[in-house]
Amino acid sequence: MAEMGINWAAIASHPKFVELHRAKMRFLVGLWVVGATSYFLLLIGAITAPGLFNTKVIGRLNFGYLFCLFQFVLSWAIAVYYTRKSNKEFDPLTKELVELIIKEKSQ
Repeated sequence: MAEMGINWAAIASHPKFVELHRAKMRFLVGLWVVGATSYFLLLIGAITAPGLFNTKVIGRLNFGYLFCLFQFVLSWAIAVYYTRKSNKEFDPLTKELVELIIKEKSQ
């Protein structure tokens, strides 16, 4: 259901779009690095330090289970952080870009 007459190549090369895309990619790559590092630390730690991951911390809960729980909390924290950042920075830039494109198209 794409509208006819939209020049997507022009939009992709628009300076505001390039700025928005770079800002989002920089931010998202940073979040991916945090999440992937946490994930691989769990795997590497479980393989190389099973004694640490079997260490009881609270009752029957060991360090490995708590690390997995930490990853769940980290995933939610990343989602909340991304949503807030998107609402505050990326959405206004997107709105501005759409308004510029509509304005340029109408001229």
